[in-house]
Parts: sequence; structure tokens; C-alpha cells
Amino acid sequence: MNQEPKFNAKQVLIIDASPMSETFLKEKLAAEQIKVTLAKGDRDAFQKMVSQLPNLIIIDVEKDFDQIQNFLENKLHEPNAVRIPMIISGPQIPKEQVANLIKFGVIKYFTRPIKFDAFFQAIGKILHMTMTIDETECFLETHVNGNMIFIEIAKGLNRDKISLLKYRLSEILDRNTFHDPKVILMMTNLDLTFVDGANLELLFDIMCDEKRIKRSNVKVLAKNDFIKELLAGHGMYKEIQVVENLTDILNNYVDAGVMDDYTDVITEKILANDKETTESDIEVRFDSDVEKEIVEEKLDGSNLTIAIVDPTPDIQTKLPQAFAAVNSKTAVFANGQSFIQAITSQKFDLVILDLYLPDVNGFQLLQYLTQQNYPAPILVHSMAPSKQFVLQSLQLGAKGFIGKPQKPETLVQKGLEILKKINK
Repeated sequence: MNQEPKFNAKQVLIIDASPMSETFLKEKLAAEQIKVTLAKGDRDAFQKMVSQLPNLIIIDVEKDFDQIQNFLENKLHEPNAVRIPMIISGPQIPKEQVANLIKFGVIKYFTRPIKFDAFFQAIGKILHMTMTIDETECFLETHVNGNMIFIEIAKGLNRDKISLLKYRLSEILDRNTFHDPKVILMMTNLDLTFVDGANLELLFDIMCDEKRIKRSNVKVLAKNDFIKELLAGHGMYKEIQVVENLTDILNNYVDAGVMDDYTDVITEKILANDKETTESDIEVRFDSDVEKEIVEEKLDGSNLTIAIVDPTPDIQTKLPQAFAAVNSKTAVFANGQSFIQAITSQKFDLVILDLYLPDVNGFQLLQYLTQQNYPAPILVHSMAPSKQFVLQSLQLGAKGFIGKPQKPETLVQKGLEILKKINK
């Protein structure tokens, strides 16, 4: 009787990973038929390393390198293990310290939060195998304010990012004290069909599997018919409600209190993170999401190019002067058509848009840019006659709204804040 040939499986030793990173890594590597061993502490790690001689060692450094220094030194002097390659993730450290890790066999150092597409590409390169990474273009961002967890998904559904969301959501709930937490899934700019059904089910399964969140507290902001049909036709999802208007969510979830300016309410409740909740071990964004041309100094204003779409002469004069003070260039457009023509040949880092334009409807222009997946963030600077006016701007893709009139310096500050947030 012929026996099936035995293949030598690749082996990876994971040391001191956080519970969420550990679980995600184990599941992802197991799916690639890679054997995973977990270790805690330098003694346990050393014993498992010398007994198994894995093909790769992955270490997660929580705060400093004292916790793994003994392991590194012992590995360096162990003849059978000295050549085993390592990947380390940890806090931001000086380049000199990264360079010093090379002698221990460290091939890659990833600063937390890890962008997992680059992380798995590095693993695949070391193990001489192709890692399966979903390359579907997808913007997925989470932020928290009060007892609300906002999850924005745009462009498409990426299965790896949705899988990571499970751990990011758990991390948020573990690190914060919530009273009756609520989740708002913002999916207004997705055009989905039955082809996306499996990924949508994964997304909603994650929401339903998290026992700390009531299903009735999950709201989906969406206009796509397929999302509605999927939720309506699946018994497990029946308590998840789809709404088409952000106002419906605000009426249920946001208590404006004594605040008179609803633009402040929206900005504080929807667009802003609570400061204490921004730190994360899990990065839902991927390395491939960030344009390589964006360098850190640009986020301080240097070498930025700003499009100002506004017919007001005073703004056309004073706002470029304010941006010039932080070494940013500007291009001024008095109407929407001239701006649309310009973006075919010019690249902008930020757009400041007045919705009252002489030739086009500002909302239609916003919708057009979103449909075209225009990469530059848009800050609306316009009169706001009603709360719905602000909400509609955000639903159509604006990253911020500042009501007129406003000091030019305030617009510069807000624009830089938006850029830092989306490129962190």
C-alpha cells in the first residue's frame, strides 16, 4: 500500500506576542500550513528553539529589550540556532539599536502598530513561500468616542482587513470601559453585489460573535441594496439595523447636551478619537495604503500642495498666505469645473472646498470625487444652514467640516490634523 509522501512543514516560533496578535498570527500562519509554536519568557523560548529548530522566530517586544536580551545572547552562542532568522516587532527605537539587532539574526524590525501585509510578505520571503494576502483596495478605519465605536469602510471589502477588525474590535473593548457599547458601521460609499457576500458575512459574523456588543446596538450606515437584502435574509443578523441617514444614528446615539453648535457636536462625536483610545497593537491599515511619496515632514506643512476651491475673493487671498507660512503651496479655483479639470494633471495633498460654487453643486462635486476614489482628503469650509448640511458632507466623503467664517490659521491647523490622522 502506497503511503502519501510526508512533507517537512515550515515551523515558526512566536515569542511573547500579545493575545490578539498571537491569535491572529497563529490563525493566518496555520491557514498557510505553517506549524506554529508559542512561547512565553526567555527560558521557555530558548528550550523550544533548541528542541524544534524552527525556520523562523517572531518576537514581540512590549516595552524594552531587557525582557529578551538573555534570549538573544543565548541564541547567539548556540551553534544549532545562531543562524535561525528572526522578525521582531516592538516600540519605536533608534536606527542604531535596530542595526545592532542584525548580529542576533534579526532580518526585519516592525514598529507597532504593525501593518500586516508587509509583515506577512517578510515572513514569506524568509520562508521562501508565497503568503496569501488579499490585495483588494479597501479603506478601513476605526475610532472611538464615548461609548461609540465608529468603523468606516470604503472602496471595497478586503478579507484580511476584515479579519483584523475582529482583533482590533476586541482590543478596543479590552482597553476601554464601555457602558452599553454601540457600533456604527459607515459603509455609504460601497457598491457591493452577491460576489461580496462571503466577505460581508464575515464582517457581520464578527459583530455578532462579540458578546460585549448587543446586536441591536450595531447600526449600518449604507445605501447599498445588497447589504440590506443580506441582513434582512439572515436570521442571525435580523437585529442589526440599516439606516441611510447619519441623522438617524445621531438622534439615537448622540446627546448634544447644552452645545449650541451642531458642527462641534458632529466633529467631537464622529470625527474625533478620544485621546486615550488611539494607542493600538493592531493596525488595520496596510503598508500598501500609504503612498511612498508622503514623508513625515510633509505632515508638518512642508512641501504640501493644497487645492482651495472657493469663489470668495478674501479667502482666495488670505488662505494661500496662511498656508505659505507653513511652507505649503496652494492652487486656487473659483469654481468646480476648473478644479475638476486640474485634478487630471495636478496632484494635491488636501482639498479645501466651499459647497456654494457658482457652476456646480458642492454635494455633487463631493460625490463625484468619492466615486472616483480621489485620494486627497477633503475639508469642507462652508456655510452650514442646518445640521443635515454638515452630515450630508460627511456622508459624501468629507473628512472634516468647518463652518464659515473661520480664521485662515484655523483651517491650516485643521487641514494638517486631518493629514496626520489619515497617514499615521
